[in-house]
Amino acid sequence: MEQHLAASALRQGWAAGVVRSLLVWAGNVGADPADSTDTALQKRLMVALSVGLLPLTLLWSVIYLVAGVPLSAAIPALYTAVTPVNTLLFSWTRNLRFYRFTQLLMYLVLPWLLMMSLGGFRESSVVVIWAALCPLASLLIEELRDTLLWILGFVALLAVSAILQPYLTPAGLPEAFVNWFFVLNVGAVITIAFVLLYYFVGQRNFFQERSEMLLHNILPREISEALKAEHKTIAAQHDAASILFADVVGFTPMAATMTPLALVELLNEVFLCFDGLVEKHGLEKIKTIGDCYMVASGVPRARHDHARVLVQLAMDMREAVAERTFGGQKLAFRIGINSGPVVAGVIGRKKFIYDLWGEAVNLASRMESHGQAGTIQITRRTYQLVGSDYLCEAKGTIDVKGADRMEVWHVIGRKPAAA
Repeated sequence: MEQHLAASALRQGWAAGVVRSLLVWAGNVGADPADSTDTALQKRLMVALSVGLLPLTLLWSVIYLVAGVPLSAAIPALYTAVTPVNTLLFSWTRNLRFYRFTQLLMYLVLPWLLMMSLGGFRESSVVVIWAALCPLASLLIEELRDTLLWILGFVALLAVSAILQPYLTPAGLPEAFVNWFFVLNVGAVITIAFVLLYYFVGQRNFFQERSEMLLHNILPREISEALKAEHKTIAAQHDAASILFADVVGFTPMAATMTPLALVELLNEVFLCFDGLVEKHGLEKIKTIGDCYMVASGVPRARHDHARVLVQLAMDMREAVAERTFGGQKLAFRIGINSGPVVAGVIGRKKFIYDLWGEAVNLASRMESHGQAGTIQITRRTYQLVGSDYLCEAKGTIDVKGADRMEVWHVIGRKPAAA
């Protein structure tokens, strides 16, 4: 019993390996680097189906020839001869439209001709069912309006077959032969249809998941779900939020001494580090502007501890920067935080962005730009929300562009009781 199961698993693994190898090979036939994802998938399916049918058409041709119906044997043999030539031509011209049309036409017409040569529906073991692969394949790789034409063609051929049925001459095949070919024709077509749909759905799900992952990396999950559900303006007022800006000290002169690649790699290393901390605290990265990094807390999901968790993020960022180098260099950051009401929304149709607006955002940016290297500078609004948990040092008042003189504090660390 165990040996039988092992042999069965081995056969299934071999069959799956053959299918995978065929699909990989099919993906390279007629491939063009400029192809979109959909076009590449259409080419792969078209070639894999066309070439994958060759062993069956060759087998059907041999069986009909042995059964004594050479005219019927010539019809699948025609497909066996034409498809390799057509596929080679496609690999050279990359003309998917012509290849697709000629192959679909053979899927539709040849089974019908074979049925007519054998004497009708029953005498041919309903071999016309193979023509159903034409509209099915068209549905997967063509526009819907083109598929409707193929469906109409398939139905029209069935209607013509019914009209001509009384005038057809049976080929006189044995009853057992006819019955077994019912099983082979119906079983083979259903299996091929299942494999096509299984692969197509799997590929579409893969691309869909990758697209959604990219969308979720650009927008908060709630915002991306709202955009997918309905195309409308996304805007919301958040009365309690906190905003953080972090900026590299001395970035401009440092950038002037670096190659473009080294500069981008350094920023990527820094922002990947910060991204991990933002995800750890469940906050929302808004954007990067040059060497400036912006994070928000309390948007789009409200939370009562928006200021405290953002200050903790700032401390973790300061600690991470102090403990390591980026691009082989030690960096220092200014970090500014402010709390208050903000407006959040999505702007633009192309390359859109989820952004924040309001005085609270502007003041958070000023806290960063008026700060000092290695410090976390906060406003009174933020201090009132975190002063019970964090040790903060008053730094008096500073002149802030676009506002009156403001009191500021520097966050030193967590208070022992709060820790």
